[in-house]
Amino acid sequence: MITPEDVTAHVRQMIPIFRAMEVEIVEAGRTTVAARLPAGPNSNHFGTTYAGCLFSVAEVLGGVYASTSLALEGAVPLVKQVTIDFLRPATTTVTARSTLSEETIARVLAETEERGKSDFQLETEVTDEQGTVVARTTGTYQLRRF
Repeated sequence: MITPEDVTAHVRQMIPIFRAMEVEIVEAGRTTVAARLPAGPNSNHFGTTYAGCLFSVAEVLGGVYASTSLALEGAVPLVKQVTIDFLRPATTTVTARSTLSEETIARVLAETEERGKSDFQLETEVTDEQGTVVARTTGTYQLRRF
């Protein structure tokens, strides 16, 4: 069983800037994954979390699924497109959370086995410590065999 700590170590190895950003995977379940981003090292000159950091903590979740429910030998997750809506300034630690349905997981795995790739949509909410949604992303990702 893979733990959030295992996934955090993997993400920080694969994307070294995430170590400096102190990104931490806090949930690595089959259908739901989440990552935490502390305010401190990610603040801008206005005292809020830098927009690029908010984007990054949300975007990475598509790749986290490759360590949980979309783990398939020889396949890697790719991001094709992500849009973000910045809703409120973030001044505290934030958590980005995404959920995939069992049906989507089954479809993506089957299509990747059959055709070598499969696209999936992922919606992510980024919330602050008070539970306020500060950003929301919609992304198209692809699981692809090389």
